[in-house]
Amino acid sequence: MSNQAAMIVDKDFRIGEVDKRIYGSFIEHLGRAVYGGIYEKEHPEADEQGFRTDVLQLVKEIDVPIVRYPGGNFVSGYNWEDGVGPVERRPRRQELAWRTIEPNWVGLNEFVDWCRKAGSEAMMAVNLGTRGPEEARNLVEYANFRSGTQWSDLRIQHGYRQPHGIRTWCLGNEMDGPWQIGAKTAVEYGRIAAEAAKVMKWTDPSIELVACGSSGIGMPTFPEWEATVLDLTYDHVDYISLHTYYGNRNNDSGNFLAQSMGMDKFIHTVIATADYVQAKKRSKKKINLSFDEWNVWYHSNEADGKIKPWQIAPPQLEDVYTHEDALVVGCMLISLLKRADRVRMACMAQLVNVIAPIMTVNGGAAWRQTIFYPYMHASAYGRGTALVPLIQSPKYDSKDYTDVPYLEAVAVHNEEQGEVTIFAVNRDLNGALPLSIDLRSFGPCRILEHIVLEHSDLKAANTADAPDRVKPHNGGNATVTDGSRIEAALAQASWNVIRVKLG
Repeated sequence: MSNQAAMIVDKDFRIGEVDKRIYGSFIEHLGRAVYGGIYEKEHPEADEQGFRTDVLQLVKEIDVPIVRYPGGNFVSGYNWEDGVGPVERRPRRQELAWRTIEPNWVGLNEFVDWCRKAGSEAMMAVNLGTRGPEEARNLVEYANFRSGTQWSDLRIQHGYRQPHGIRTWCLGNEMDGPWQIGAKTAVEYGRIAAEAAKVMKWTDPSIELVACGSSGIGMPTFPEWEATVLDLTYDHVDYISLHTYYGNRNNDSGNFLAQSMGMDKFIHTVIATADYVQAKKRSKKKINLSFDEWNVWYHSNEADGKIKPWQIAPPQLEDVYTHEDALVVGCMLISLLKRADRVRMACMAQLVNVIAPIMTVNGGAAWRQTIFYPYMHASAYGRGTALVPLIQSPKYDSKDYTDVPYLEAVAVHNEEQGEVTIFAVNRDLNGALPLSIDLRSFGPCRILEHIVLEHSDLKAANTADAPDRVKPHNGGNATVTDGSRIEAALAQASWNVIRVKLG
């Protein structure tokens, strides 16, 4: 096979409109995500509420449309009432999911304030581990009902006259996992989720609900869990969730870069399962996907086992990301876009310090990790209509995958801006990949820029002392030939953003 790659992009071969919420993220009361991450009252750049403005600025760079909160495993033992009202009266609790002390300095109202400052919406999760429909209904009433009831008036008493209007809600978290507080069988979870969904929507009919899917494709009950849960909740929910994380524990970079193919399979199987339940129920309603936890996660595993329990905000899950991690994140973003017709929401887990694109030092600097860049680029330029990528590429076999294309790519057409953006990863670790892109259906075009994230060392990382060791440049070599054909040589092991102006 030729060592060249080719891609045809046709404006009429549409996957679907990209929901901006596909570029969401996640803040859990875990490690330094909240305390020392988004909130640090004593920091020199803290605002009047204690939120770090340097972190807020970096979050705004990504333009994160929605942020899931407050967990995660944390939510399955969380009493939401602990986090509202005067801070000095809030209890300190043993947090059993991560074995820390939770001081409740930040709760629902503060988080909604932070979201507004960040230009984001809140995606709230309710506790279906130790609690149930009653507490979930009360939380929706507190957050979204205007006034005149116990819980809405309590919100007003707490200083928030206007309802928060939170649109999207998760019905628990990873309830199939034995590590989860209040773990359940599919039938147990499906029943309580259905009952919680009913009263939550009766309280506010405008909300959307996400049912818990399997915690990962490797769970022994997958995809039977999805089939059972959706069978019990189908009429009441709008989304089913997916979670996945990848790592390079065996230092096999070729296999690591191929792992997004597992993400493709995961998405395909969940769609097939949801559509089976739709067919079974003779329903006109289609369940979409919320991939509300995804990322690379493995660097910090050993260190996490040595953390002394029962501290406030110890450093947990603080992966320091490498250049190859950024390439995998780029491939995962492409996987999401390739099924933008059904993956309507997604959350990179998480946003600050905890397996995150943004890192901080308590009392000190904040900086961008390597994975910040593909996430930022996709959010900035991946809005519009995702197009079917017709690709020919040389391939390789890895330990776990066969016929892995060296080129992983997708295109997004922003008709309003008159632009097409091609996101492309060259998985070849040994050389550049010549690429020809046929845009004939769009007519004449020109290159706006060709952004490249590359580094000679796959293990290179950004740190507080060297925050720009791995950073993108716009010196890519894409050119237009014959009016609507693009030629480029994608650098080895690189993430590429080729922005094209139409007309």
